[in-house]
Amino acid sequence: MALQPSLSPLIVAGNGNAPHTLEVYLDFVCPYSAKMSRTIDSVITPLISSGGKYDCKVKVIFRPQIQPWHASSMLTHEAALAALRASPDQFWTFSRLLFDHQEEFFDRQCLNLTIQQIRDKLTDLASQVLSPGKVDEFRDLLTMKGTPNGGIPVTDDLKYNLKIARHNSIHVSPTALWNGLVASEVSSSWAEKEWNEFFASKI
Repeated sequence: MALQPSLSPLIVAGNGNAPHTLEVYLDFVCPYSAKMSRTIDSVITPLISSGGKYDCKVKVIFRPQIQPWHASSMLTHEAALAALRASPDQFWTFSRLLFDHQEEFFDRQCLNLTIQQIRDKLTDLASQVLSPGKVDEFRDLLTMKGTPNGGIPVTDDLKYNLKIARHNSIHVSPTALWNGLVASEVSSSWAEKEWNEFFASKI
């Protein structure tokens, strides 16, 4: 449940001071993760937000889960972390946009594209939700600087999230943790009924 302060926008739903934590490991090019991201917005958030049945009792942390067998997974997660840095209040909006456009970054669609071309596509997508000045910052955060093999400005954030996933032995997406322990019963196919039952049994 640890979360370094600079990554606090990874709390995507609920009250940040809520006593219970639901962590959800999602990959931007995983169809089941996209389904779960929609559930966070349509089902979980109304239940745990102001006026909801579990108001102030649960917060949701989105955990980037890079799946290396998808060639563009790392690049999409870099882009999300760049959006987090450039415009923290638009992080989840951009993340949802990535999920909604994930097919554009599937293996076949990116087969003949260079890394730079994919980053350019991601920047075009970011321009739909970020202001022009923030888009420039976003683009800069995806630009190689320094040593030939030193990565980009958000590489350290990427490493942090990779280490968290490895530390918790997370292998598949989506994976949910409740108060730090894997909740293997959670499914991306759950609707309001199942989430109500889950929260009722845990809180």
